[in-house]
Parts: sequence; C-alpha cells; structure tokens
Amino acid sequence: MSDKLVLQSDIVAPLLLWYGASHRDLPWRQSVSCYRVWVSEIMLQQTRVEAVIPYFERFMRELPTIDKLAYANEDVLLKLWEGLGYYNRIRNMQKAAVIVCERYGGSFPSTYEEILALPGIGSYTAGAIASICFDRPVPAVDGNVMRIIARLARYEADIKKERTKKEIRAALLPLMPKESGAFNQAMMELGATVCLPNGVPHCEKCPWQSICACAHEGWQEYPKKSAARKRRIEKRT
Repeated sequence: MSDKLVLQSDIVAPLLLWYGASHRDLPWRQSVSCYRVWVSEIMLQQTRVEAVIPYFERFMRELPTIDKLAYANEDVLLKLWEGLGYYNRIRNMQKAAVIVCERYGGSFPSTYEEILALPGIGSYTAGAIASICFDRPVPAVDGNVMRIIARLARYEADIKKERTKKEIRAALLPLMPKESGAFNQAMMELGATVCLPNGVPHCEKCPWQSICACAHEGWQEYPKKSAARKRRIEKRT
C-alpha cells in the first residue's frame, strides 16, 4: 500500500505562467468549443499530436457541428477515421453525439458527471471537457499527468493500477485553480514537451525544476510500472 500522495499548492502558479508563455498553438485550442475539445481528445488517445492535426482539420471541415456527427452515414465516419485505428472510438462518438442532440438539444452537458455518462468518455476526457469548456475544477489525469506527478513527488505507486490514477486525481482535486482548464492543459503540455516519456526530460525548461524531487537525476526510476506479463506460447495443431 503506497503512502498517501500529498501535493503542494506551489505547483500551480509556475505551471500556469509557463503554459501561458510556452504552449503549442494547436487547432483545437483555437475557437474553443466542447465539440472541438471532445473530438481532439478522442483522436489523441493512442495517437501522437502531429499525426492527429490533419485528421482533426479534415474532420472539422466535413462534420463541423455535433448534429452533423450524430446523423452522419457510418461509411463517411469510418472513412474520416481511416488510419487512426480503434474504430470503436468513432462509433462511440456518434452514439454520444446522438444523446447530446436528443437529450441536451445539441449542447454538451456542463457537469463532469453528465459528460462521464456519455458513451466512450472516461474520467480523463470528462475532466478535460468539463474544465476546459466549463471551468469545472476537476482534474484530467492521463499517462502524461501520472508521469509528471510521479517524478515531481517521487511517487512509488504503480501507474498501471487504477487505484494510482484515483490517488493522483484525489491529490490534484484540492489544488484545482479557477483556471482549471488551463491547469489541466498545462500538465498535459508539460508531459508532452518537457517531462518526456522516452528520452531525457528537459529539466532546464521545466517550471517545477526547483521543487521537483527528480529534477536532473533519478527520473529514470519514475513512474513506477509493473512488468508486463510474459506471453505464453502454445503449440497447436
């Protein structure tokens, strides 16, 4: 059992300042809407930002509004998604779009709980939409966020366990600032551009450099991750 994770409030201000000056200019951060944020977050699952951008732009040209997605022909959807893989994502998106149109009049629900209840939306995506679009003070915890928090606090818990994600979310919840959407995006950005998953992190560029427990050394050991189970090879005739 890991010790309870406690984070200090002094992580918030430097991260927001850094994000304001250093964030990437991505298409879904322009003309922000729930629909655009949602589509981008689903596309970004298992896919690099650079690969997503042309797909996102084409998707928005073809299906610019949620009702267009809700009532689009499946062949059109699959063609727009071709190359991104995990086709269940787009099928669930259409199911969610139909619910938003029929139950909420085409406007995204504004609470975390209502967003989480939509098909294909997990806690991370619900947190991202609720905070970015409605300023709800809820964390959005994905692999990037778990990595940077594990390094910041030398957190020993196994990030492959759902309990660890819940512990990190619980530790972030009381720290959520008024600019909750910017704070969540800043953590994602830090993990994607500075505190890298593969290769040496750019500690010299990090706004948490002076307070990070792993700054410059020891980062290789974090986050903790249990080894994948070995494949069992069976011979059959």
